[in-house]
Amino acid sequence: MKILFLISEVEDIVKTGGLADVGKALPMALSELGHEVNIILPYYKAIADSLTLSNATPKQIIYTNGQSYAFDIKELNFNGIPVYFVDYPKYFNNDKLYSEDSNVSNAEKFTFFSLAALKTAEAVGFKPDILHTNDWHTSMACYFAKHSPLTYEYFAHTKSVLTIHNAAFQGTDNLVNIPSVEPTATGMYVENNYLNMLKTGLLYADKICPVSTTYAQEIATPLGSHGIDDVIRQRINVVEGVLNGCDYEQWDPSTDEFIAAHYCVNDMSGKVACKKDLQKTFGLRVNSEVPILGMVCRTTLQKGFGYLIPIIEDVLKHNVQIALVGTGQKDITEELHRIANAHPKQFVFIEEFKSDYAHKVEAGADFFLMPSEFEPCGLNQMYSLAYGTTPIVRGIGGLKDTIVDIDEPDGTGFTFSQPTAQALLSVIRKALLVRLEDSKKLQAVIKRGMQKKFTWKEAANKYVDVYQRK
Repeated sequence: MKILFLISEVEDIVKTGGLADVGKALPMALSELGHEVNIILPYYKAIADSLTLSNATPKQIIYTNGQSYAFDIKELNFNGIPVYFVDYPKYFNNDKLYSEDSNVSNAEKFTFFSLAALKTAEAVGFKPDILHTNDWHTSMACYFAKHSPLTYEYFAHTKSVLTIHNAAFQGTDNLVNIPSVEPTATGMYVENNYLNMLKTGLLYADKICPVSTTYAQEIATPLGSHGIDDVIRQRINVVEGVLNGCDYEQWDPSTDEFIAAHYCVNDMSGKVACKKDLQKTFGLRVNSEVPILGMVCRTTLQKGFGYLIPIIEDVLKHNVQIALVGTGQKDITEELHRIANAHPKQFVFIEEFKSDYAHKVEAGADFFLMPSEFEPCGLNQMYSLAYGTTPIVRGIGGLKDTIVDIDEPDGTGFTFSQPTAQALLSVIRKALLVRLEDSKKLQAVIKRGMQKKFTWKEAANKYVDVYQRK
């Protein structure tokens, strides 16, 4: 099949978060299965500054709603996959990928990008069987492919897929601020003259794929949907969860360049050196017997800090250490610094993100915390399993689909369900007690987890099934 893949970031080209991991790994996995994939993303300033790229076509011009948009199309061969960039400096020549100012909103930028990406495919002569869009940034392409007089003829036989990575972000703005959309156009999701880009895409995508089976169920409910449950229930017959994969070439303790010693499921001796290295690097007291709780994430309420912060000092009453890395909400980071300053040899909070720190925590910690309020898929729990670092997770979304509680026959971690600080404290204490009193059971859980694999090949095969199903 010919697959047109629209996304806002791709790892090794431009990245701000986990979406970029998917932008690289899934197209490559689809290509390895024999499909012809083209990727299109914006030509951000960060890309222009790091890459010197040629124009793929003469300058393109879109006329719509009394406006004209003249843009170039840059091209790059990326791991054997053609990547095309929409070069429109007015929208994308900024230091930050998603920056907004008083003149241009993200909704305006990415609505234009969704339309321009379709015209880019036409300009380079790529007529896809599948249009695969990702989150609100590109969701409007599902609408334009069926509704815009500029594009619907070229895409008349193309099936569209919209992957929902995080429904909490939907791309909304007043229609008058989005000049690339005809104000009289019908069929979009508009409330009080505000366009909702994600909901519009959900109305027109032929298939809707949340990034885990449980998340697909959650977004059909008022409590877990972030307000999109009305559209999801309307389209429930085309909703199918597809779990993300894990890049095991990048996350493999037997080859990881960032960690102090290598190890594997049949020889765990190197993990002791990794633990010592983590303690020394983070300024914790070096002691191989003290259990370490690790956490690497954005410091936001979504990641469970509303549950964690109230009980951190209760946890620290135990013989335990905590290594936490992340950036995010100021009120959360300030409180974490306060607690860390009060317990300098037991709790370290590093307010920055560095790849080597993330790898050191995964390899050196005994347990990895993911007490999320919601988690569409999650990747760190997969990394933790691979590194023999037992996950402690809240059983929601992709965490529920990937981690089985220790009390089950095929257990791989510790889970809790109630959205409370006390429930989190109880499961942490349970994990510490099992480590102290039933190490044989914990070692079986660790070994089982290290042998568990969530591959991008498996995810790509599931997407192909979705593509082919009518």
